[in-house]
Amino acid sequence: MAEKTERIVNPQSQDTDKLFDFALRPKKLSEFIGQDKLKENLEIFITAAKKRKEPIEHVLLYGPPGLGKTTLAHIIANEMNVNIRVTSGPAIEHSGDLAAILTNLTDGDILFIDEIHRLNKVIEEILYPAMEEYALDIIIGKGPSARTLRLDLPRFTLIGATTKISLISSPLRDRFGCIHHLNFYQDEEIEKIILRSSNLLKLRTDKNTAAEIAKRSRKTPRVANRLLKRVRDYAQVKGSGSLDESITKKALEMLEIDDFGLDNIDRLILSAIIEKFNGGPVGLNSISAATGEDMATIEDVYEPFLMQSGFLHRTPQGRMAADSAYSHLRLKPKNKNFKLI
Repeated sequence: MAEKTERIVNPQSQDTDKLFDFALRPKKLSEFIGQDKLKENLEIFITAAKKRKEPIEHVLLYGPPGLGKTTLAHIIANEMNVNIRVTSGPAIEHSGDLAAILTNLTDGDILFIDEIHRLNKVIEEILYPAMEEYALDIIIGKGPSARTLRLDLPRFTLIGATTKISLISSPLRDRFGCIHHLNFYQDEEIEKIILRSSNLLKLRTDKNTAAEIAKRSRKTPRVANRLLKRVRDYAQVKGSGSLDESITKKALEMLEIDDFGLDNIDRLILSAIIEKFNGGPVGLNSISAATGEDMATIEDVYEPFLMQSGFLHRTPQGRMAADSAYSHLRLKPKNKNFKLI
């Protein structure tokens, strides 16, 4: 699955992003751009907790990758002036792992679990009393002589993040006092994020340049910052180092990212459906065979954005290319009765 880590417009976090994202990450709610309703709710939530001198309730953040769930978790910790411990669902393999993390927290600390939907059920069972009663139940011994030891825990806050809230069990979901959905960003908000990132990186960038990157960033800040980094590299090698609209377009053309944020694999999938299967409907396995891409990768990585952008329809009979896909790729339908809108 090398594609998942190398693809420029993949909204999933990549190893090469970590240091770059950390440098650009806002530290306060006032610095966070977009998600206005969510920010307003969190501000009230945090201010009320600080006035009561209590930890905030447990928070669940869900939405597509790259929209700022991890950033918001760190912002909440900064605003509450408490420590944050970061882990992920797959990293907590045994009950002892969770017990070690929980017993090392102090009053008011935040435990952030990314990909919380990937916690196994045994770990979830241990979390229930920890979240509700701030207690940890440990089973000592085996068989008839086994007994339960209850340890008191500090009053901590659990912040969970997930891209798939439907995979979180109802008992766990119900124990979060605050659940927020992160939406895709508007182009104007992405422009502001790019201008802010450029300022932090000490890059000379104008509004037209920011707009050019924004419209290709799939409405996702992580993708926008990654494209900005690649354009910066291109400008330093091929230009003077400052970013203008002309050099930005050349850099993005070299990266094969078009005006709608589609890359060469996106276009390959759409053109295969149109040219090899008359626009569909066609099954996922046939698309996989025609493009050489793994079925799971097409379904989980490529399809969501193509559907959100209106280029692809998923029907009970199979996948179908939308009218806009024909127009964008400048391809004509073989069916003479087909009309482009």
